[in-house]
This record gives sequence, structure tokens and C-alpha cells, in this order.
Amino acid sequence: MSQKIRVLVVDDSALMRKLIPQILVNDPTIEVVGTAMDGLIGLRKIQELRPHVVTLDLEMPRMDGIEMLRQITRKYHVPVIVVSAHTEEGASLTIKALSLGAFDFVTKPQDAASGHLQQIASELALKIKVAASSGAPKMIITLPPTKRKERRSFPNQPRWPSRIVAIGISTGGPNALQYLFSQLPEDFPGCLLVVQHMPEGFTEMFARRLDESSALEVKEAQSGDLLLAGRALICPGNRHMKVCHMEHGDVAILVDQPRVNGHRPSVDVLFHSVAHTFGSKAVAVLMTGMGEDGAAGMGAIQAAGGVTLAQSPDTCVVDSMPRSAITRGFASRVVSLSALASTLQAKCLPDRPQQAEPAAVPSGVAAGETSSRRRSS
Repeated sequence: MSQKIRVLVVDDSALMRKLIPQILVNDPTIEVVGTAMDGLIGLRKIQELRPHVVTLDLEMPRMDGIEMLRQITRKYHVPVIVVSAHTEEGASLTIKALSLGAFDFVTKPQDAASGHLQQIASELALKIKVAASSGAPKMIITLPPTKRKERRSFPNQPRWPSRIVAIGISTGGPNALQYLFSQLPEDFPGCLLVVQHMPEGFTEMFARRLDESSALEVKEAQSGDLLLAGRALICPGNRHMKVCHMEHGDVAILVDQPRVNGHRPSVDVLFHSVAHTFGSKAVAVLMTGMGEDGAAGMGAIQAAGGVTLAQSPDTCVVDSMPRSAITRGFASRVVSLSALASTLQAKCLPDRPQQAEPAAVPSGVAAGETSSRRRSS
């Protein structure tokens, strides 16, 4: 967009209403056109100032950020970047906000109250630009009503997966994953490994929300977790996830190696590990997100004989992650979000054992005659 991106800052902290415009002023493409101390004032200023993007605190008096977000989604269709507190309550509210349609979020540093926001300046500016160019969500995801199944336990009979499904996802991911997982049955034959670009402290809450809305077993991954059919492991923030063969079964392992493509966790780290360990048993899925993380790793899985799927760009909140793999020829199939669950079901069907062919019967002799002759001889 040629004109400056107009941003409205909504936060009940006078310090944040001062600091956020200060860290954005150095970007010549962004203009903070106003601030508001709560949701009621914020909604009035959206009407008056017509911002392209809103940055939103969630804990505010009178009308909080969650209610303001509902109103924005319903009436104004302006993308919202949540500026979240790095606390357990802040994480819970942020995950809820993402499920209600927030575009993305950044976390306030632990020392934000001391005026130190520079470390999030580039991240916030980038997400504002992507939100402004993407606009309102292209696809409103409606989660179907799900009835949670009672899980059966087989402590001595682990269900080994037919395939390992590695998923890379970023902006727009929480809603897309919740939709996908809600479509998969309890007896899904594959094991799902997910790298969602999300900071430390948020992934456990995210995994819990997915577990509550899905028939799958979903948990934040720990080193040594078995890769089981019907299980989904979410990589913790600030760790990388890999896989390896062990005597007692295949497991996930977490490592603290440097960032890859600017990310930890990185999709490429997971994809390369899955390609090396499982080869043709691997399935790579790149979903909504910005950047190119995962494209090279998808190429490795394709080279190893695995299945490679990309979410169709028209169903992504941001399409650059899957598009980067598509344009490089690494995605063997492009699938809409609504069709992704059924595609995974089909790709993960266990191989049928080959049945032995029946013995040949001499021409003109019925099977019954053959058996009777054998008895009489």
C-alpha cells in the first residue's frame, strides 16, 4: 500500500500508549493515528480515525480487549494485533483472542513496565505490515460442534502410527489447527507433530485448548514422548523438535540449538529430522503463516519419498509459508483447509497386507470335486 499504514493503539496503560507509538515512529511506512485507554473509546476511535490495523491490550477496564475484539470482528473487519502480557493469564487470554479472530500477537517483555519495548519493535512493525496487506481474514473458520469421546487406554498395546505427519504453521495457525484437529477422529492412524511459531509459555495453553476441542490426544511435547497413532505433539516455544528411533519405539526429542530461519521452534528442523528418520513414511504439511520456514524441509521429505501437502493460499490468513514451498515445486498437492483432514485420513491409511493367491484349480474341476477326490484317494 502506497499510503502510510494507519495504526490505532488501545491499551489501558498510559506508559504503553506512550511507548508503542515511540517504537513505531522509526518506521516510515507506519503512522500511529490515535490511542485509546479502553474498548469503548477504542471503538469510537475506529469509527473516527479509520485505522488499517489496531494493536490491542486484552486486560482493560469498562470494555476489555476480548469484547472489543468481538465487536471489531463483527462490525469493522480491521485486523488486530494483540499486545499480550507474558503471564499464564495473558497466554490464556491471547489464545482465546486468536480463536476469536485476532490476526496475531506480540508479547510484552518482562521489563516492559521499565520502558523497555525496543526488543519487540521490529516484530510488531513487521506484523502490522503483514496484517495491513492481508486485511480481514479471507476465510471465517467455524468450528463444528464436537462431542468429546471417552478415550480407551491400551497401556500394554501402544498403537504405532502408519505415518508420521509433520505440520508447520504460523500466523493464523491456532484457528486453522483447531479446525483441522476437530475433523480428525480418535482412531486417526497417523501421529501428528506440530511446529507452531509461538513463544515459550503459550504452547502449553494452546495444546490444552486443542486437546479440549478434539478427539485426538493433544499435548505439549516432552523429550521421550512416544509417537503414537491418534496423538498430536505440539513443540514447546523456544525449543526445536526432532525425532529418533529408540528400542521401545519412535520418540520426539527437544533440543536447544540456535534459531533457524529466525525461529525456535523451526519447521525446517522438524521436517529435516522426519525426512531423515522416516523417509517415505513421512507426511509434510505446510499451513498458513508468513515467511519461508519449512519450504526447504518439505523438499527434503519429498526427496525421501514422503507425501508433501500445502494448504491452499486462498484459505490461509497469510499464505507465504505454503506458497514458498509451492513455487519451489516441493508441494505434491495443494489442499484447501476444509479438505485437509480427509486428505490426511486417506494418506495415512495403513498399508493392506497382501493376501496369498488361492491355489490354481485344474480346468473343469470344481473345488468340491478336488477335495472329495483327495479324501477318496
